Amino acid sequence: MASNPDIHSPSHIHPQLTVAVSLKMYFSLLQTTNYIQSCTALAPLALSRHIDLIIIPDFLSLSSASTTIQLYAPTIRIGAQDCFWEDRGAYTGEVSPASLHELGCSVVELGHAERRRLFGEGDAMVARKAQAAERNGLMPLVCVGERQRGSLEGALGECRAQVESVLAVTRGEVIFAYEPVWAIGMEVPADPEYVVDVAKGLRALCGERKVRFLYGGSAGPGTFGKMKEEVDGLFLGRFAHDAQALGEIIGEVGSGFLGGSDQ
Repeated sequence: MASNPDIHSPSHIHPQLTVAVSLKMYFSLLQTTNYIQSCTALAPLALSRHIDLIIIPDFLSLSSASTTIQLYAPTIRIGAQDCFWEDRGAYTGEVSPASLHELGCSVVELGHAERRRLFGEGDAMVARKAQAAERNGLMPLVCVGERQRGSLEGALGECRAQVESVLAVTRGEVIFAYEPVWAIGMEVPADPEYVVDVAKGLRALCGERKVRFLYGGSAGPGTFGKMKEEVDGLFLGRFAHDAQALGEIIGEVGSGFLGGSDQ
């Protein structure tokens, strides 16, 4: 693991381009069912554009969502919004990563700013969950980001601990969603040049590890094209809670792959 990231090093070769969307707790069960059904129509587009499409519904909808995806759009991946760090035991209210894998999940979102703020989750807890996820065949999608808007050095310093704590306990591929906390829910995303520099600096920390860096934080149309030099895709929120809008983003992120059909 490199100790001194060079943010001015040449751009990397992109790993798998990725579009992920979390539904948080916005939808009813019926709304989620309808949304998932609409998203199945996006599978051919995502496949033709070489996009790893990940949809992360609420826990109560996971079973039906997983069944629908497996039947009608198996190239789409289903993820969970959190998991516990133990597989089984007397942990009332928690969700087993082993059970998530049984259910058909292949990704689990961890360390979102809301969980860090509302539930006191720190880097050590997120790392334990990432380790448990990997142990059970789930790819960790770990949210990282600085709390206050400031300097590039300050952002890298705060995010470094978040990234390194996860890398220290995992061995496989990890997706990092860079979401500056101050940009979440704002009308416009963070400055693209700033995001590129942060992503480049964090990627340098990862050395030879296989990682993906997504950008989240008010991401929408036009976001990816301005930061694709260092960002491997987008982690979307409310904008993509409409399947048609999600399709537009998939087309934008995968615009370099024009050989396939968009239908």
